[in-house]
Amino acid sequence: MSTSADIGLWGVPLAILGGAIRVSTPFLFVSLGECLTERSGRINLGLEGTLVFGAMAGYAIAFQTGSAWVGVLAAALAGTVFGLFHGWICKFRGVNDIAIGIAMMLLGSGLAFFFGKPYIQPVAPDLPAIPLGWWSDVTQVQAALQINVLFLIGAVFSVALWWVFKSTRVGLTIRVVGDSTDAARAMGLNPDLVRLLATAAGGALAGVGGAYLSLYYPGSWNEGVSSGQGLMAVALVIFARWNPVYCFWAALLFGGAGALGPALQSVGVSQGYYLFYAAPYVLTLGLLIATSSPNRALEGAPGELSITK
Repeated sequence: MSTSADIGLWGVPLAILGGAIRVSTPFLFVSLGECLTERSGRINLGLEGTLVFGAMAGYAIAFQTGSAWVGVLAAALAGTVFGLFHGWICKFRGVNDIAIGIAMMLLGSGLAFFFGKPYIQPVAPDLPAIPLGWWSDVTQVQAALQINVLFLIGAVFSVALWWVFKSTRVGLTIRVVGDSTDAARAMGLNPDLVRLLATAAGGALAGVGGAYLSLYYPGSWNEGVSSGQGLMAVALVIFARWNPVYCFWAALLFGGAGALGPALQSVGVSQGYYLFYAAPYVLTLGLLIATSSPNRALEGAPGELSITK
């Protein structure tokens, strides 16, 4: 059997790359969902709760049906329901979308913990992966290059969403509503409906990200499956300047930070490597500080976001 010595130090960047792809996938889907929501002029901090509930719903339905893909669809549906509920509440005058988002985060997490207790022990089917490491006989290389299909779908969707915002009537409608409610109404648009649908679609994407967590990596359902990834994705969107393609690269960056600890462990670094598990949280804090400048923080932000008022 191959050992960590078989791949040498060059295995560290390889392990980080493979780990970045695995870890970044939930970040990618949640950040794309938040990007879509925020481009319509609404912030949804409740995506952390949607992510956790999507993980539970996807795992439970996959276990009951024996199909991981049915579980992904169930997670997307659950995220859509959360998004619709969040969007419906936020349309009322005087309601703060940030406060409602926090409430939805607590609601989603609480419901997931309550309904998910029977599914902590049962084993659900996993999502399939593409073995891109077939060319190597080294076990670590093969494991690092197991690429899940959802990552590829997320990469394609990030480009597709960028194109929608840039070149389609739907994207123009979302951008107009996100930049100015008055201008949208003058054009005959219904801002509440557009934001409702955008929030629902964003919730569906966050639900898919949750299904990835429970059905592939780490591949189980438990109450700590998210570790705050939904909240970090909000910072990721700000860092990516509300650009879906930049969200893809930023998600890989966050994923690489999250994979640093396991990569060092794979080559025998056993002393203090636990500190590297905090890298994503340190990176989040650093990015928030770096983007807090009055000259940069709101660059590219939709005009109707709460943070711009």
